Amino acid sequence: MPVDPTSAAVKALRRRAILSCAIGNFFELFDFGLYGFFAVPISHAFFPQGNDSLALINTFIAFGVGFLFRPLGAIVLGRYGDKHGRRAALVVTIGLMAAATGFTGLVPSYAQIGFLAPVLLLICRCGQGFSTGGEWGGAAAFLVEYALPGKRGLTGSWQQFSTQLGSLGATSSAFILAHNLAPASYDSWGWRVPFVLGFLLGPIGYYLRTKVAETPAYERNAERKAISHAPLTEALSQHGKKVAQAFGLSVIGIVANFVMIVYMPTYAIKTLHMSADTALLSSVLANFTLMMLTPLMGALSDRIGRRPLIGICGTLYLLASYPLYTLLGSGTFQVLLGVQLCVALMQSMYTGPLPATLSEMFPTRVRYTALSVSYGFAVAIFGGFAPLAAASLQTATGNPLAPAFLVMAAGAISASAVLWMREPRNVPLE
Repeated sequence: MPVDPTSAAVKALRRRAILSCAIGNFFELFDFGLYGFFAVPISHAFFPQGNDSLALINTFIAFGVGFLFRPLGAIVLGRYGDKHGRRAALVVTIGLMAAATGFTGLVPSYAQIGFLAPVLLLICRCGQGFSTGGEWGGAAAFLVEYALPGKRGLTGSWQQFSTQLGSLGATSSAFILAHNLAPASYDSWGWRVPFVLGFLLGPIGYYLRTKVAETPAYERNAERKAISHAPLTEALSQHGKKVAQAFGLSVIGIVANFVMIVYMPTYAIKTLHMSADTALLSSVLANFTLMMLTPLMGALSDRIGRRPLIGICGTLYLLASYPLYTLLGSGTFQVLLGVQLCVALMQSMYTGPLPATLSEMFPTRVRYTALSVSYGFAVAIFGGFAPLAAASLQTATGNPLAPAFLVMAAGAISASAVLWMREPRNVPLE
């Protein structure tokens, strides 16, 4: 007998699934985002001193290398999630992330153990990248498969909401420490505290994920014995065009996030010569705004479609990035905050509808793998090295507006991908 999706029992199950996924996703992205917001003190801790620009570039190289492991995590954990269930894979991802994050906060400095310090840092970054590669797509598929038809945009947006909450937690941690600690203390040991805290909070997310049921869509496939035994091969051979479209759609949000949000505190400190706490306060407020707008845009995509919002996002970044970076030249907190609030509005047009958009593009039997691989490779190519590319391009050209060109190019790619795809809103998941 069919189960009524609007019954009280099913609604309670859905709420518990959303909560467990969102809390676990918060811990994942809190842990992963810390590195970007503590880039300056990490560069001082793990690399030889004497050339701050070179040390910072080395830090962003380590940041980027971690992203190279996201596609590997997407392939391995995506296959595991399509064969053994979304919940099982998401339990693995949060355990790996907690371990990699905790060790990052405990690795001795370059002054203490020399060259071994950046090597251990790099290993931790690779562990974080591997686990996050399986987290994003799994969490998006998990939520959308639990959603009611007509509410997939809103339900899926909680994945990005929790992501932004994790990013906000990371930014807030950096701001609180920078504001309350002496610069020497912040630089030497203060930045380590959130990494250790993220490790201690990880088991909470692990526990919650072990207590939630598998998604109804996956269970239906399992009952019909319709589980794919080679999801990557099937995804590429039967849905290759959609994998390419999902890759293109992902580009603008990824580049904009890492250039306009994650890299922005470093840009404000190094280029605009602002204090760390001032730069981070602006990022805290902007991240909070983005977080609150995300579910609103997800719900809006349920009404007007996914394509319009992502298309407008790409177009706005293409047209507005250069003027926004030009405004930053004034070097004032008010202008920095205004620019980041504009970015938050544009970014929410991407974060709100994206989980539902990508999930609706693929059938259940390969959804975890196809979604994770398309997004994971986009992050690895366009996201992981975006702060490094921005810093290097700025150093090589001497032009403080150089990072804007990266975002404009990404906007053009994603806007073109939108024109190439069909509207996926509310298509059957099977």
